[in-house]
Amino acid sequence: MGSRRLLIEGRVQRVGYRDWAVRTAREWNITGWVRNMADGRVEIVAVGDDSAIDAFTDDCRTGPVMADVARVEATAMEAPKVKGFTKRLTA
Repeated sequence: MGSRRLLIEGRVQRVGYRDWAVRTAREWNITGWVRNMADGRVEIVAVGDDSAIDAFTDDCRTGPVMADVARVEATAMEAPKVKGFTKRLTA
C-alpha cells in the first residue's frame, strides 16, 4: 500500500479534470481526493496499491479529453486515512 501527492499543471481546470480523476481513481480502486488550486494546478492525493497508483499517475499525464497536461509532479507521502475518492473545494 502506498500514497502519493500529485500536482498537475497545464490546462487542467474547467475541463472536467476533477470529475475525470474521481471516476478514474475509482476504476483503479484508489482512495483519496482531488481539488483545484488557486494557482491553476490540480492537486491529488492517491492511496492504494503501488501498481494501481503508478497506473493512475500515468493516466493523469493525459487526463480528460479537453485537458492539456504540461507536467505531473509526483511525491511519495505518508498515507492519510481516507475513505473513497472525493472531490474537494478549491484550495
